[in-house]
Amino acid sequence: MFKTIVLGLDGSPDAERAVPYAVDLAGDSGRIVAVYVREIVFSRAGAHTAVPNEDEVESAVSKQVDDLAAKGVKIELKMATSVAGGPGQALADAAEVEHADVIVVGTRGYSQIAGLLVGSVTQRLLHVAHCPVLAVPRSAAASATDTPSESAAAAT
Repeated sequence: MFKTIVLGLDGSPDAERAVPYAVDLAGDSGRIVAVYVREIVFSRAGAHTAVPNEDEVESAVSKQVDDLAAKGVKIELKMATSVAGGPGQALADAAEVEHADVIVVGTRGYSQIAGLLVGSVTQRLLHVAHCPVLAVPRSAAASATDTPSESAAAAT
């Protein structure tokens, strides 16, 4: 059903939670394009990355993708760069370039008010993506023995 899945990864447990869903959607014939967005912020001191340990996070995401590939998952990593507030647009752009059928991301579980105040990559994606967005909330964390398909079947 899904030939190309864009998976947003940022090194967080929230993004990690979305990985099994992307793998499940890809099945045996689909491919996953993992996208890591390096966010740049500008200040009086100049431009710098939003995450102080950017190199460590990039390395961890790269290792995560390599580990999935070693398990036989058809996955590749693409790096993108955006200015502050732009990761959602960068993910949507990557999905368009890759002709993705769906974008899979984890959510941080902010309330609507908190999401408005701090911003939300998922909220932005819902407005700018050309394809469906699967947002995996914290409450969807499956038990260690469940796969996403089993969890979804149990919920119905």
